[in-house]
Amino acid sequence: MKRTIPLWLGLLVFALLPAFSQAPNKPMGKIHGHVTNPTGSNANLGTVSLSNDGGHTSKYTFPVSEAGDYAGEALPGTYTIVFRLPDTPPDKVVDIIEGVKVVAGQDLNQDIDMSRKEFIDKLSPEAKKQLEELKKHNAEALKANEVIKNLNADIKLAAQDFHEAGAARVAAAQALGASAAKADLDAKEAEIKAAKYAAVETMMLKDTAAKTDASILWMDLGQAQLGLKKYDVAEVNYKKALDVEAAAKKPNPEVQSAANAGLGEIYARTGKVPEANAAYDAAAKIYPPAAGVNYKNEAVIFYQMGNLDAQAAAADQAITADPSLAIAYYLKGQGLIAKATVDAAGKYVLPPGCAEAYQKYIDLAPNGPYAGDAKAILAQSTQKVTTTYKAGKK
Repeated sequence: MKRTIPLWLGLLVFALLPAFSQAPNKPMGKIHGHVTNPTGSNANLGTVSLSNDGGHTSKYTFPVSEAGDYAGEALPGTYTIVFRLPDTPPDKVVDIIEGVKVVAGQDLNQDIDMSRKEFIDKLSPEAKKQLEELKKHNAEALKANEVIKNLNADIKLAAQDFHEAGAARVAAAQALGASAAKADLDAKEAEIKAAKYAAVETMMLKDTAAKTDASILWMDLGQAQLGLKKYDVAEVNYKKALDVEAAAKKPNPEVQSAANAGLGEIYARTGKVPEANAAYDAAAKIYPPAAGVNYKNEAVIFYQMGNLDAQAAAADQAITADPSLAIAYYLKGQGLIAKATVDAAGKYVLPPGCAEAYQKYIDLAPNGPYAGDAKAILAQSTQKVTTTYKAGKK
């Protein structure tokens, strides 16, 4: 918010009259400059006038722009410059500069700097005190703005690091070449991810100390530590993000959902199935548009952890939240197939819901990456399925 300082008024008293029209066909000179207020910032309103009788009357008047600049033309001569604010009384001025010479055919640069010692010395003790307080306030505001600027830069950099961590497998393959062994690719991928997550963690430890009330910073810190498998501290920081959101006047449901999903992943990876389910349910309740993806992610994590029952249950919740999410059906089928048996003819006898899940995946993604696998399983099973699918109860 832009502010002006009324305390500058009352330094000089003159009668200022409207500018006279300039004489035609006479060579003109130009004048321009920048107006700085006593705090050192731009004076973004007011007028600059030229007087050739010591400031008693105004011959030319130019407006000051929002950037603090003014410009205009005048007949050659020596003038007194007068600066006034819109609310300056007609018989007073804010600042005055004597002996300004305008030359025909030239453009004079004449700034008006009210932070100069000569101007400040004319202020009353009370005005000087007010000015010092305002300078202190402005300095604090500038410092805060600089902090925010740096934090935003770090958040942008963190987002890039997270993206590159997600693409670490591709980067590893590019670095090692097509003939690289799987073990080498795995190691290189882990190395790239660790470096990216560590970089984000270092930034966010610094940034959360600088600004404790920004939930996104705690979120990024938690995500980085989750990637580094520092589950205990990641849990603390996801909860800190939720605490900040809970204290906000207008909490952000997307941030709250993401923080709960982060907690869900921690619990899923540490074998705390009920806690993981509760966290993902909270994420879905707070921000339903992301429920399907969050439950799908939960199913993937349980798959990685080898918990097939939890995988199938999470996949079923993903299907309920978003029936168009093809991968959720495949994950459900994969979670259930461990319970399949084999009959005397060597055919799979699939558990209830398994064949239907595979078939629905094929229906939704006939050319998907797992379509061949799903078709092969169904071809070796005893079930005949249709394309009608019903998700289980949530």
